[in-house]
Amino acid sequence: MINRIAVGFIAGFLALPALALDVSEYHLVDLSHPYNSDTLYWPTSPSRFERRQLAFGETDGGYFYSAFSICTPEHGGTHLDAPQHFAADGFPTDAIPLENLIAPAIVIDVSKKAAADRNYRLSARDVRLFEDRHGRIKPGDIVLLRSGWSQYWPDAKSYLGDDTPGDASNLQFPSYGEDAARLLVEGRKVAILGVDTASIDFGKSQDFVVHRIAAARNISGLENLTNLHRLPATGSLVVALPMKIEGGSGGPVRVVALVRKSP
Repeated sequence: MINRIAVGFIAGFLALPALALDVSEYHLVDLSHPYNSDTLYWPTSPSRFERRQLAFGETDGGYFYSAFSICTPEHGGTHLDAPQHFAADGFPTDAIPLENLIAPAIVIDVSKKAAADRNYRLSARDVRLFEDRHGRIKPGDIVLLRSGWSQYWPDAKSYLGDDTPGDASNLQFPSYGEDAARLLVEGRKVAILGVDTASIDFGKSQDFVVHRIAAARNISGLENLTNLHRLPATGSLVVALPMKIEGGSGGPVRVVALVRKSP
């Protein structure tokens, strides 16, 4: 991929010649849920987020000190799916090119359709209608699908459609459809598919075809996003840097969007 981001889009975010980002010119939007005891995981996950206190309080030296250990499966909360999650030869988490993780974002809003059908899947027609209004989606763009589902976080039954421990066969929530995924991944060559639900495949999926389509082209996924309603359809920059787990299939991620303030 040509480094279009560095020579093009990001140039507009940088104050030349110093190449210093003036953050005051942008709204910084946090697209991540915090990790805590309420963090949602796939129903079959063998464990959840754990934080254990190692130290907290005044030391013998007279100063305050705190430290904790944490433990979490890779796939839970706001996290990244590396291509290796569904492709044996796909990028592991630590090998994903940075230009795929810092890129212009487009937001496709299907919240009204999802409100009417909790199993709604983004279609290729939806994508083309978006492009008719906002212009063609470009190679290297990060696509964020807004379903409105983050309003249900962290209520597992409302968010996932079913809260039976250990059983993922009855989940119901919206996401990408196969034809939309093929258009975006194979046709538009986007960098990432993101969504404010638990998976880039809709809840009832048993074959995870969207994951497989994306992973086959070394495209990552972002799941369990929030605050997508605060982003414009086009024109924001997303920074999605996961924990750099060597050989990982994904990992926790803090996703931030930069949205230029109106003059």
